[in-house]
Amino acid sequence: MHSSEQQAKLMRELNQILKDAEELLKSSEQQAGDGFHQAKEKLEASLKSAKQEIHKIEEVVVKKTKEAAQATDSYVHENPWKTAGIAAGVGLLIGLLIGRNK
Repeated sequence: MHSSEQQAKLMRELNQILKDAEELLKSSEQQAGDGFHQAKEKLEASLKSAKQEIHKIEEVVVKKTKEAAQATDSYVHENPWKTAGIAAGVGLLIGLLIGRNK
């Protein structure tokens, strides 16, 4: 699995954990007692903070991905022959490996 796929999977899992925790809080509001209410308030604050952090992480990942794509695009435009040569070399290697395995 590539790191971008792992990051996306992690973000989905974290978002699901936050949703599950919120649902648990909503369903447990019937409980009484000051200790419970204080714990609930702390958990709600933690969830809010976690959501903000996840949102910041998502923004950074999107920004870095766009920057990488722009850098790649610029490189390809500035070095079209070098890029074509690299692509041809990679294609040749893959062809040789596939041909060898048959």
